[in-house]
Amino acid sequence: KGNDQVRFELTAAALAPDLGIIAPWREKRFTELLPGRAELLAYAKSHGIPVAQTSKKSYSSDRNLLHISFESGVLEDPWAEPPADMFVLTTSPEKAPAKGETIEIEYEKGDAVGLKVGRGKMRPLTPAKMLGALNKLAGRHGVGRIDIVENRFVGMKSRGVYETPGGTVLHEAHRQLETLTMDREVMHLRDGLISRYATLVYNGFWFSPERLALQALVTESQRNVSGTVRLKLYKGNVIALGRKSPVSLYQPEVASMEDDHGAYDQTDATGFIRLQGLRLRAGAGLKGRAGKKRK
Repeated sequence: KGNDQVRFELTAAALAPDLGIIAPWREKRFTELLPGRAELLAYAKSHGIPVAQTSKKSYSSDRNLLHISFESGVLEDPWAEPPADMFVLTTSPEKAPAKGETIEIEYEKGDAVGLKVGRGKMRPLTPAKMLGALNKLAGRHGVGRIDIVENRFVGMKSRGVYETPGGTVLHEAHRQLETLTMDREVMHLRDGLISRYATLVYNGFWFSPERLALQALVTESQRNVSGTVRLKLYKGNVIALGRKSPVSLYQPEVASMEDDHGAYDQTDATGFIRLQGLRLRAGAGLKGRAGKKRK
């Protein structure tokens, strides 16, 4: 009933369309023999097939470089609290260290390329090593647990619990750097399309032409997303402490509330604000005339 079967097969369709698909549990002889998870676990045990699930820990988990997902079993009740011993990557926020930990992440064109922990040195890291390091760091501080009811592509709602410590940190750091380096209208355009992009990925259309087309825009939007972000990891939170970039669009002399020595002319705001309010005044006048007519 999951999405993964869709993702696997759509990927095969795009990359190796001549391959046949073998999905035993979708064959009638298996669905009749194994109508549910309990029967499947018994079948696996009787045939010596190793699986991690048991009757006591009936939820399933999938793990990759980015995260671990949990579903089914006790989690099928959306009111039930996830078992405390279920989590692998993260400490509970209550048991996380009482003192936060400061890190810095360096980005080049939207990609995280370096990590500094505490007063250490900035270390260049590959994407895999970056995620591995951040999973450990952030997981220790209880960062990255989410519990959601989502809408599966195949049609039903499902409840899933996720551990994504490294990804949570990278997402916050990346967004912080974008606020400093990305043009406002480019950001609005990208954000307007990103839900569509995420839906394509979620539904398994990574290799579709529309995802590739959107990727061109996303890649272009990241051209100047380079710099460093400083963060604190503390009891489930990722707290931004600072951000800097050699291609920053932030101009202190313009943004300053102190004397800017002519960088910004306050009198320009009068006409700007008046024009922005033109349609609002027109609307207010129309309401006023309509009210008089009713009287």
